[in-house]
Amino acid sequence: MFGRYLRSQLVVLLCGGLVGPIFVIVYLALGPAERAEIQWMFYVGLVLTVSDVVVAVALARRGAKAAARTAALERSGVLTLAQITGMSETGTRINDQPLIRLGLRIEGPGFAFDTQERVLASVTRTGNFNARRLVVLVDPATQEHQIDWERSALVNGLMPATFSLAEENRTYDLSGQAGPLMEILQLLKASGIPLNGMMDVRSRPELRQQIQAVVRRAAAQPAAGAASPSERSAAQRLEELEALRTTGAITDDEYAAKRRQIISEI
Repeated sequence: MFGRYLRSQLVVLLCGGLVGPIFVIVYLALGPAERAEIQWMFYVGLVLTVSDVVVAVALARRGAKAAARTAALERSGVLTLAQITGMSETGTRINDQPLIRLGLRIEGPGFAFDTQERVLASVTRTGNFNARRLVVLVDPATQEHQIDWERSALVNGLMPATFSLAEENRTYDLSGQAGPLMEILQLLKASGIPLNGMMDVRSRPELRQQIQAVVRRAAAQPAAGAASPSERSAAQRLEELEALRTTGAITDDEYAAKRRQIISEI
C-alpha cells in the first residue's frame, strides 16, 4: 500500500502538485522581514500540499481496491465470453480517445444478464469490438464482472496463439479459434496460472495433458476461416463499419463513403 501511495503521490506532483511545496519552501527560505509580507504564500502552500497528499491517498486507496477486486475475481470468478450487443458514443474523450458505451450480454453456468460498460475505445481494442465479443470474469453470486482485455485479444485473434507439443515435434496455431482458446484459458485459470507471453506447463503433467487434448481436438477440425466481404451480410459489414467509426479508427468521411459502397452492393 505504501508503494502504491508513493507512485500516486509522484503522479500528483508531476500533474501540477509541486506548486504547494514550492510555496512552502520559498516562504521558509526567506528572512523574517520578507516572510511578514507574504504570509499568504505559506498558508496557501500548506493547503495545496495537504490537498496533494489527500488526493494521492485517495488514488492509492482506489487503486488498491481495484486490484483487490481483480484478484478476488481471478481467484473465484468464472471466465466466460460476453457478446457485444450494442455500441454508442458518450461524447467524452479521455487523452484524445473516445469513451464509448458497450451493451453486453453475459452468460455462463447458472447466470445470464445484460449490462452496460463505459470503456475507452483505444486503437488496440478495435479488433475486439469488431469481433463483437469480450472475455469477462464474473462473480455469479453478485453479477460483479470485469472485462479482461488481454484474454479478449488472445481469443479474438489479436495475439498469436501457438502451442508446441514436444512429443510430436510440431507446433499448432490456434490463433483466433475462440472455443479452444477459451477452454485453455479456463484450464489455466483453474490451475492458478496467469496469462503471459510464454507458458511452460511441463511441470504440471495433468494440466499439460488437458491442454494437449484441446489442441489436438482443435487441430483435427477444420478452422472456420474468416468470411470474405462477399460472404458477409450487408448488416454485418455495416455493424463493423459503425464500430470502426465509433472507436475513431476511420473518419466520418471515410465512414460515409464506405457506407454508400456497401449499400450500393445490396
